[in-house]
Amino acid sequence: MQLSSRSLVATTAVAGLAMASTLALGAPVSHAAACSGYVGLTFDDGPSANHTPALLNALKQNGLRATMFNEGQYAAAYPAQVRAEANAGMWIGNHSYTHPHLVQQSQTQIDSEISRTQQAIAAAGGGTPKLFRPPYGETNTTVRAVAAKYGLTQIVWDVDSQDWNGASTDAIVQAVSRLANGQIILMHEWPANTLAAVPGIARTLAAKGLCAGMISPQTGRAVAPTA
Repeated sequence: MQLSSRSLVATTAVAGLAMASTLALGAPVSHAAACSGYVGLTFDDGPSANHTPALLNALKQNGLRATMFNEGQYAAAYPAQVRAEANAGMWIGNHSYTHPHLVQQSQTQIDSEISRTQQAIAAAGGGTPKLFRPPYGETNTTVRAVAAKYGLTQIVWDVDSQDWNGASTDAIVQAVSRLANGQIILMHEWPANTLAAVPGIARTLAAKGLCAGMISPQTGRAVAPTA
């Protein structure tokens, strides 16, 4: 009787593991099959010890990946958070070092802003960025030329969530609902309403058959993740 009980427990455990493995392996396939298109979720102005951990947790819990456009000054100050972003499967982009109005700066100043950020993110363990978002979305031929010098593709956005301007959680989710395949939305990591919107963002994308994708350095559009 004792042997039989042990055998039953062992058999049940093995079956449970097999089922869990099947579900784990099957989930990505099912999820991928449901993707009729991809959009780029982007979060500017990080990283920080106050906001990055909670945002990463929310994104992971809701099965979302995003591009984090980091400022160099914060990447240098919070290297552990840069590594956390990379470890969570996020993509990391360059958002200048101090978030100035680059169109008002000299080429030398622009070069410093971009190059120091490349170095800070790489030194923190975030890899070498391939994407660059100019602060305020302001750009000109000089900014584009300097970004290209460092192998960076300039990325702005198709939809502005207005989270920086006090948009409500519902308004942020509604902004996400306007995204079409390949498009990109601007968000920031620090507004509380943006963090609260993450579950709604996930539900909205799923309802539209869209998935959170990576931004292609070749095209500047959201595509299926390759890594």
